[in-house]
Amino acid sequence: MSGADAAPDAAPPDRDPGLQPERTRLAWRRTTLSGTVVAVLAAKAALHGGATPLSVLAVSLCCVLWLAFLLIAHGRIRTLASANRPPALPPPHAAAAALCTLALAVCGALLVL
Repeated sequence: MSGADAAPDAAPPDRDPGLQPERTRLAWRRTTLSGTVVAVLAAKAALHGGATPLSVLAVSLCCVLWLAFLLIAHGRIRTLASANRPPALPPPHAAAAALCTLALAVCGALLVL
C-alpha cells in the first residue's frame, strides 16, 4: 500500500525516539553541573584572597547567571521527560541558555585571573 492509498484521517504513528530524549536530558544535566562547578570555584577564588566589592559583584553575577541557566535547563528537562514528541526549544530560551553559559564562563575566568 503506497502513501497515496492511506486514509487521510489516519493519525501519524507515535514516534519511537529511542534513547535520544534520555541523552538530551543527561546533556542538560551535565551542562548544569558544569555551571555549578564554575560558580562554586568562582566564589572560592573570589573569597580566597579576601573579598573586594568587585569580586563580590562578580560572584553575585555568577550566581544569578547560574540560577537563570538552572531555570531554563530544569524546564527543558521536564519537557523532555513528559512528552513523547517534545516541542523544540524556543529560540529565546536557547539564546538565553547560550548567553548564560558564555557569561558564566567569562565571569569565572575573570575571577580566576
